[in-house]
Amino acid sequence: MDIEQITEYIESLDGVLTLAPGPDSAFPEIAWGDRFFYYAPDGQVPARTQPFATIITKDYPDDATSQLNRPGLFRLNISVGRDAFIARLGHTPRESADHPHDPAEVDSLFPHPVYAGAAWLSIINPDTTAPVARDLLTLAHDRART
Repeated sequence: MDIEQITEYIESLDGVLTLAPGPDSAFPEIAWGDRFFYYAPDGQVPARTQPFATIITKDYPDDATSQLNRPGLFRLNISVGRDAFIARLGHTPRESADHPHDPAEVDSLFPHPVYAGAAWLSIINPDTTAPVARDLLTLAHDRART
């Protein structure tokens, strides 16, 4: 799945608001090219909430372990909740440090390098993991709705 296919899938779910910062937006330059997905049926970014999924296209100062500055890479990040996190990885979000994963491996499910403790999972350039990504995106959307 490429960025457009992922975006199309997420936007096919009801009530999704996509933020796609760019040069003509009020967002800081570091966010340009990334995408943030919220459950927001009224079209307004919900107060005091995080997106249920993001697509990040570059390294951030506090998050460079995925080496997204390599050509053509992006990372899909999904807020899946504790139960789904455990079901997929076999350990709790807080135990991620005790279960090494390669945060730079392409097409592999791994705990988010910064937000694993909050039960976020990530995939760089999902290909064979696309069905997993779709399942987790649907789950995250359902969680955001409730």
